[in-house]
Amino acid sequence: MASPLLQLRGISKSFSGIKVLDNIDLDVYPGEVHALLGENGAGKSTLIKIISGVYQRDCGTITFKQKPVEFTNTRQALDAGISVIHQELSLIQDLSVAENIFLGREPIKSRVFIDKEKMVNETIAIARSLGIDLKPWAMVRDLNVAEQQMVEIAKAVSCNASLVIMDEPTSSLSDRETETLFKIIKRLKKDNVAVIYISHRLKELEELADRLTILRDGKLIKTMVGEEMKKYNWVSLMVGREIKDFSRKAQKPGEVILQVKDFTDPPKYWDINFELRQGEILGIAGLVGAGRTEVLQGIFGVKKPKHGSLYLNGQKVLFNSPAEAISNGIGFVPEDRRLQGVILAQSVKDNISLPSLYDKSNYGFINFLWENQVSEDYIKKMRIRTPSAKTIVKNLSGGNQQKVALARWLAAHAKILFLDEPTRGIDVNAKAEIYNLMNSFTSEGGSIIMVSSELPEILSMSDRIVVMHEGRVAGILDRHEASEEKIMELACGKIAG
Repeated sequence: MASPLLQLRGISKSFSGIKVLDNIDLDVYPGEVHALLGENGAGKSTLIKIISGVYQRDCGTITFKQKPVEFTNTRQALDAGISVIHQELSLIQDLSVAENIFLGREPIKSRVFIDKEKMVNETIAIARSLGIDLKPWAMVRDLNVAEQQMVEIAKAVSCNASLVIMDEPTSSLSDRETETLFKIIKRLKKDNVAVIYISHRLKELEELADRLTILRDGKLIKTMVGEEMKKYNWVSLMVGREIKDFSRKAQKPGEVILQVKDFTDPPKYWDINFELRQGEILGIAGLVGAGRTEVLQGIFGVKKPKHGSLYLNGQKVLFNSPAEAISNGIGFVPEDRRLQGVILAQSVKDNISLPSLYDKSNYGFINFLWENQVSEDYIKKMRIRTPSAKTIVKNLSGGNQQKVALARWLAAHAKILFLDEPTRGIDVNAKAEIYNLMNSFTSEGGSIIMVSSELPEILSMSDRIVVMHEGRVAGILDRHEASEEKIMELACGKIAG
C-alpha cells in the first residue's frame, strides 16, 4: 500500500482553555477521497485550518509527502501543495476568472508586465483538463455559485495541489451541478490528487468516499475504509446516540396574518399570490433561480416589487426598507448567514441584541444590563454552544451561528420569520434543534415562511407548500397531498391539476 500523503499524529488544539481537538490521528492517501463527518462543533473546521496553516497545533506532528512540516500561514501550505475550497467562496468579485485563478502568482513577461495571454491560455488548458467550460475574462460577479465553485477548483489545480480540501462544496449546488463536481473529483483521483471532503450529505459520502473519519466533540471516533463503511450507523457514531426522523405534527391553521397579492418584479417573479396563517410553516419550494429568495426580499423591503399588494393582519402595508418590516414584527434569516445573517466580527451578545437596541436603549444609551440578560437567556434557551456571550461569532460552528441568527429575531419578539435555507450546511443534530425551535415558535403563535431546496425538509416541516417555477407560483399543496414527485413536477413546469 502507498504511503500516506498526509499524516497527522496526536494533533490537539485549545481556544481559551477549551479543547476543540484532542489527540487526532489521520492518514490521507494519494488518489483517495477521505471524508470527514461530524456535528457542527466536532472540530472539522479547526482540523482543516491546522492542515492548511490558518491555525498552529498545540501539540502533535504533521507529515506531508513523507516530510515533517510546520505551516505558519496559508501561503506555506499552498506552496507545499495543499489547497482549500471553503464553503464560503473566497473569490474577488471584481476580477476576471483568469485573474482570480492566478491571483498572487501572475505570470510575468519582460520582468515587468503581467503576461495576460499566458494566463488566458493556462486557464483554458486547466478547464479543458477538468472537463469544464470557463471563460477566462468573464467577471466573477457575473457567475452563478456553481460556476464560481469551478473557478475555485481550477485555482486549486493551477497551484499543482497534491491535496485539495473541500468544505461543504455542494451546499449551494443543484443536482446537475453536483454531478459535474463529482466528475471533477473523479478526474482529480485519476491524477493521484488526494481530496479531503467535508459534507453532511450522507448520500454524497456513500458515493464518493474511499475512507471516512468521524469526529465528535474534538475526538476521533472511528476511521472506516471501503466496505467497512457499510457496517456502521454513521449518524449514531457522529452524535453518540440515535437520531429519529423528524416530522412536524399536523397543525390546525389560524387566521390569515400575511397576504401577498399579485407581487410582480420582472424578470425575477410575476403574479405571486399566497397567504400565511398564524401558527403555520409555509414552505416555498422550487429549483435554483425560481425566484423564491427574491419574493421574500420583496416582502421584507430589500427590493420593492414593481406591482402588487401586501396585507398584514388585514391592513394594507408596503415596506420600503427592512427596517419597516422589522418594526412590524417580521424577522429574516437569509441564506448566506455569514454574509447577511450575523455579524461575524461581533460577539454573540452583540448579535442577539442588535435588532432590539433601538427599543431597549435609554436616550441613545445601550441598556447593558438588559443586553447581558437577554443574550444569556437565549444562549441557554437555544442551547448555543459558545464559551461565553462575549465569544466572537466567527469562532462558532455553522449550526451555532444559525442559532444566533434565529435568536436575534426571537429576542426582538418577531411574530413572523422568513427563513431562507435554514439548515444549509449544518449537521443532522443541529437540524433537529433548529426544527424544534421552529415548532416552539409556531406553537406560541408565530408564523414562518421557509425557503428550502431540501425536499425532505420541505415535506416534513411545512403545513402547506408553495411551489415556484421560473418566477411564478406553479401550485400550492396541502401537507397531506404533497410528495417529492408532485413538488418536482410543479417545479419543472407541469401545470397544477
